[in-house]
Amino acid sequence: MKSSFCIISVLIAQFFLGILSAQESKIIQIRQAGGSTQDQERFPDANILFKSDGKRVILYHDGALIESDQAYFYKKKNYFKAIGDVIFTQGDSLRMTCKTIEYEGKTKIAYAEGNVYLERPDMTLRTEVLNLDRVNEKAFYNTPGIIVDSTSTLTSNQGQYFINQKKYRFISDVTINNPNYIVNSQQLDYFTESNQAYLYGNSKIKGDAYTILCERGFYDMEREKGIFKKNATLFYDNKIIKGDSLYFESDSNYAAATKNISIVDTINNSIITGHYGEIFKEKDSAIITRRAMAINIIDQDSLFIHSDTLVATGPEEKRILRAYYDVRILKSDIRGRSDSLYLDESIGLTKLLKKPLTKEQEQVFTEQDYTKNNPVLWFDKSQMTGDEIQLLSNTQTRKLDSLKIDGRVFIIEKDTLSKDGYQQIKGGLLRGAFKESKLDNIVITKNNEMVYYLYNDEDLQLIGIDKTTCSALKMGFVDGQIDDITFLVSPNGNVFPENELPENDRTLKGFIWRILQRPETIEDLFDENDKEEQFSEILKFQYPEGEEEDSVIVKP
Repeated sequence: MKSSFCIISVLIAQFFLGILSAQESKIIQIRQAGGSTQDQERFPDANILFKSDGKRVILYHDGALIESDQAYFYKKKNYFKAIGDVIFTQGDSLRMTCKTIEYEGKTKIAYAEGNVYLERPDMTLRTEVLNLDRVNEKAFYNTPGIIVDSTSTLTSNQGQYFINQKKYRFISDVTINNPNYIVNSQQLDYFTESNQAYLYGNSKIKGDAYTILCERGFYDMEREKGIFKKNATLFYDNKIIKGDSLYFESDSNYAAATKNISIVDTINNSIITGHYGEIFKEKDSAIITRRAMAINIIDQDSLFIHSDTLVATGPEEKRILRAYYDVRILKSDIRGRSDSLYLDESIGLTKLLKKPLTKEQEQVFTEQDYTKNNPVLWFDKSQMTGDEIQLLSNTQTRKLDSLKIDGRVFIIEKDTLSKDGYQQIKGGLLRGAFKESKLDNIVITKNNEMVYYLYNDEDLQLIGIDKTTCSALKMGFVDGQIDDITFLVSPNGNVFPENELPENDRTLKGFIWRILQRPETIEDLFDENDKEEQFSEILKFQYPEGEEEDSVIVKP
């Protein structure tokens, strides 16, 4: 597109400037006419020139020839109006045809009307009316115009050219058709030297592999890159990307967004939000930070994942999501916290991981330290922790299928009938099963310990506190609460009357009730830093000199 705009610039500059000098305006000259007459009553002071015997009217001014069938020439005013198959020529490279043209020699203002057709060897301009102001170095048309070159077609309802600024302004229903892209805009300002455009109002850029929507934008037409604002949306690589500011490079397959961003994955039915994001198409990856949150649909229920940084990698059918640093998850029936998270939707696997320990930490950590450091899940009333927690979903139905916890399994549930009692189970490994996405049962193995409050079924009176060890047990759940316990291997333990078991013996080693960390709402996923941080606009929009936002749109 650059070549055509540059050609137009030269064209109009030649047309306007011609051989202008700093002296007084030259007098329009009559070079040829078939005949002449006067009609003082209808056209006072006019010399009426007309075609006769094949000899047409030819007028000359400042290097330009104007040929027509008839002309009304006012010598005193240095003005003429030419009509009938008007041909304007400037040297060998410029030709314009129209039905009529009016020209002021003193002001150097021309008005061409009726099928205006301006042409050079490599381009054409077609419109109904064209205004030329040679003194102020400006041209404009207020009727639909079409510019065509060897590769592109530009249409608009209005057009202006500012010679000093080497700038075009196209207004109302602007369309650029290029082999690489199509641009639609309410207003488009184009600078010929830089081959850059500024978009105002509802705008759309459609390339081979992308579509951009915005109400304010900057676009480098040669490099197919730019910055876009105000309801900016990028449709790219099966994703819908939105943000207060968007940056896009077609050649490098790169996009970035800042402030109030969202990335919708139309293939995997997921959304990622935040305040800064980058997308790398060739690497099949995206990184989102600053109040970052992923929303995945599991069994028609939204799973919210927040962390400091979210990274999505892999092709669409094998998308992997990684969350780093202070991960918090929220689902209607599940809550969770961990240092990091791994989610592979192709196999339905979600891992909650602990913060890696140093060698020194491994030597000095207590059982409580491990419990505090380990990832945690809450299933309704039950708190579960362990070295690593895995949730597996059915890839077809997207329903939760099973639960795994490896290492330092610790289950805690507040006893609802006692003031300070907690049901507790420890072990080495946990395997659980879901039924209709609800936790149905779990099996715990390896060095199991249990503290359990036993009640009479009839009057719910406390029978005693069961302290037992065994190698394997099974627990059933109803509505997210422990319903029954079955020992799979002979247990070893006792039931203690409440008054015979000291309070410090009623909790297992490593006990920490982490209920205050449990997120209950979406806002609970974010900490004070997320809420208070001021997210500055990373991508700055470069306005043309002297222009301010919302001040340049010209109404048609």
